Amino acid sequence: MSLKQLGAKLYAKISAYKTAAWANNPVKSQEKTFAYLIAQAKKTKFGKDHDFDSIQHYKDFQQKIAITDYEGLRAYVDEAVAGKPDVLWPGKPLYFAKTSGTTSGAKYIPLTKDSMPNHINAARNAILSYIAETGNASFVDGKMIFLQGSPELEQKNGIHFGRLSGIVAHFIPAYLQANRMPSWETNCIPDWNQKINKIVEETEVENMTLISGIPSWVQTYFEILVNKHQKPVGEIFPNFSLFIYGGVNYEPYRSKFEKLVGKKIDSIELYPASEGFFAYQDQQDVRGMLLLLNAGIFYEFIKADEFFEDNPKVYTIADVEIDVNYVMIISTNAGLWRYNVGDTIMFTDTKPYRVVVSGRIKHFTSAFGEHVIAKEVEQAIQEASQKHEAEISEFTVAPQVEPTQGLPYHEWFIEFQKEPQHMQAFIDSLDQSVQDQNSYYKDLITGNILRKLVITKVEKDGFQKFMKARGKLGGQNKIPRLSNDRKIADQLEEFSLKST
Repeated sequence: MSLKQLGAKLYAKISAYKTAAWANNPVKSQEKTFAYLIAQAKKTKFGKDHDFDSIQHYKDFQQKIAITDYEGLRAYVDEAVAGKPDVLWPGKPLYFAKTSGTTSGAKYIPLTKDSMPNHINAARNAILSYIAETGNASFVDGKMIFLQGSPELEQKNGIHFGRLSGIVAHFIPAYLQANRMPSWETNCIPDWNQKINKIVEETEVENMTLISGIPSWVQTYFEILVNKHQKPVGEIFPNFSLFIYGGVNYEPYRSKFEKLVGKKIDSIELYPASEGFFAYQDQQDVRGMLLLLNAGIFYEFIKADEFFEDNPKVYTIADVEIDVNYVMIISTNAGLWRYNVGDTIMFTDTKPYRVVVSGRIKHFTSAFGEHVIAKEVEQAIQEASQKHEAEISEFTVAPQVEPTQGLPYHEWFIEFQKEPQHMQAFIDSLDQSVQDQNSYYKDLITGNILRKLVITKVEKDGFQKFMKARGKLGGQNKIPRLSNDRKIADQLEEFSLKST
């Protein structure tokens, strides 16, 4: 065992002890975080506007600050972007993470000197948690690749702007720099296709042991390697033992990945976002990710099926239930206050608190009142693919409200890596799974309001071509699993084959 492995194992034990200390005291951890946030922000413009001086209890906080989204905070963010200090959080932000908003255009999410360490520490602790649980630290001696956005940043008013993954690239610990791939120059290549091929060129001769990135983009990397070498990734990189991912559900990709790699490998799921690093997988054989309750983020939750009601009930960590779909609301040491991230989550455990991401509150299909969410379509496609031995590269779902003939339906755009032998049986299984999970959808089918779903096959690499046409190829960009309109569906028609 190398000295680096020995050091990693010791560090992992210390980290696991510290994690247990707050995870075993969840309510106290959140109360402490809440008090810290209020105390720090009293003298900011937002704190003065909302009378933080008089906030003594959580109920005061609820009464003085409305739940909001980016548009609700835009006036404050615009002031901070212009370089004004003490707007949402003391001082100026260190960075603004630029994201693509679905309704707001470009969004600028502040990252402060207090919030930035949480992003770095959480990613580190996820790896240390894995080492502490499994005892496997062999990967620290090899090369590690992080498929991410360009680390090149813009500067304006003394503040740097860029993609979150590019910003984080500036904080890779010194002890990992020698192992980190790809090179800085390659990471800065703006064209995704050129960049991914250069990454292959740089890494194919290295001892790659850890690979990280959004599954859809890592899949592209793997496919290029396999096609070039005509053997699985596990043979090209025999010491590859750990895959780290986030951003989307891995399950629809798992069987394809295992085929590309040629063996099963351990994986760690992360839940990072520009607004905060919320959770990471802390146990290999337990469902859900550990919600980070001591990382400068105060959490509130609203049941998803009540979210659009007037004055829905808001829950804190002490009151949530397992297997209920919640919209997550955050207040953070980056200066986001009662901010709707847009994600829906479900708790899988409360000892400690673990979550899975079930979808986006804006990404659903409910053109007929069915409110089908991402969790339901992902589970359906996973079950149908396993049953019918199909392999899926990518998919998305949209409603077809005005078909040229027959009843309306849900249209599934699917790019198959391997088609099922019997397509109609696959469709039946897929539709039945959604019905089993969603009683509203079932009622619409049985009541002849909707007909069973329709599959539109997307050509090979069609989703990549679609993303490239929209200027969103690579990096942290990903396809929404569902839409409530046909904006994406209509654009995908260009890359589609035929309906089934």
